[in-house]
Amino acid sequence: MSTITTTDGTNIYYKDWGPKDAQPIVFHHGWPLSSDDWDNQMLFFLEQGFRVIAFDRRGHGRSDQTDTGNEMDTYAADTADLVNALDLKNAVHIGHSTGGGVVARYVARAETGRVAKAVLIGSVTPIMLKSDTNPNGTPLEVFDSFRSALAANRAEFFRGIPAGPFYGFNRDGAEVSQGLIDNWWRQGMAGGAKAQYDSIKAFSETDFTEDLKAIQLPVLVMHGEDDQIVPIAASAHLAIDLLSNGTLKTYPDLSHGLFATHPDVVNADLLDFIRQ
Repeated sequence: MSTITTTDGTNIYYKDWGPKDAQPIVFHHGWPLSSDDWDNQMLFFLEQGFRVIAFDRRGHGRSDQTDTGNEMDTYAADTADLVNALDLKNAVHIGHSTGGGVVARYVARAETGRVAKAVLIGSVTPIMLKSDTNPNGTPLEVFDSFRSALAANRAEFFRGIPAGPFYGFNRDGAEVSQGLIDNWWRQGMAGGAKAQYDSIKAFSETDFTEDLKAIQLPVLVMHGEDDQIVPIAASAHLAIDLLSNGTLKTYPDLSHGLFATHPDVVNADLLDFIRQ
């Protein structure tokens, strides 16, 4: 397997396809998944002539099942280690959900010349947790219930999420894909329980407000209007106002996992943004 070793000795698995002199696109997966979640996009953008890279965040997929460093600063540092190891320049970083938070934190701190553009899809930015200053956020009790369910029966918990709200399969008239459900479960169960447990705090309580404000590069914010995991009112609608060079693209009736359920729609919009 292709791996790099981070500054703290963690082995990170990655895929790197396409011409090494082509513009790179780096994909950042959501919780609790892996780089495999981007199969469709990897193949699509490879055919378009790009260099496509995806990696398993520490504690997830085929990377080391770490019991430490499962928070956003370390995730961003791991990204920088990968970018430096592959010497990526002028890259487009695309992050989904938790991966969107990683993209925001990394891009805000990235070395000049490393990043050209960024995309946040169903992203947890600017902050998910409900508070006095974020009244439309998600209550802490919801995330506590995630932790309890993961600790009690992770395998069952990871069945219910994709079969229900993640892809909108709990909506009346939804066209359910058992393959997507099974693939979500497979990816989730390949990761480490400790890292996935810790990551709930990372994706729910990290405040990315200052990261978004610091990003000067073009950013495309994509969000399903029927996102039941990261509700759009408390995420994309707030994030776009914090970005100095942002574009908001929303999708009526689409879910949190919109790039998996509707790849043709999302891929076309990604390509348009990247080629602008």
